[in-house]
Amino acid sequence: MQRLFLSVAAISGFLAVCLGAFAAHGLKHRISTEALSIWQTGVQYQMYHALALLAVGLLYHFRTSKALKLSGLAFILGSFLFSGSLYALALGAVPIIGIITPIGGLSFLVGWAALVMHAQRNVA
Repeated sequence: MQRLFLSVAAISGFLAVCLGAFAAHGLKHRISTEALSIWQTGVQYQMYHALALLAVGLLYHFRTSKALKLSGLAFILGSFLFSGSLYALALGAVPIIGIITPIGGLSFLVGWAALVMHAQRNVA
C-alpha cells in the first residue's frame, strides 16, 4: 500500500500542477470566469489531498493500520470524484454530474477522520 499511496500522491500532484497551468494558459479565454473558478477549486483540492496522501504514504513506513489504509484509499477516491466532477462541470458536462461532487467531499472527510483514528491509536 505504501508504494501505491506514494505513487498516486506523486501522480496526483503532478496532474494538479499540469491542470492548473492548463487552466491558466489554455482555458482562460475559452471558459467563463465561473467555470474557471470551479476548475481551480478542483485543482486546489487535488493538490491538498495529493499532499495528504503523501503524508499517509510516509506514515506507512512507521506503522500500518486499517485506519491508515482507509485514509489513503478515501483520499484517492475523493480526489477522483470531487476534483474530477469539478473538471467535468467546468468543461460543460451535464449539471447532474454535480451530484458526484459531495460524494467526493464526503470521501475526503472519511480520509481525514480515519487519519485521526490512526493517530489516536498508533502514535505515542
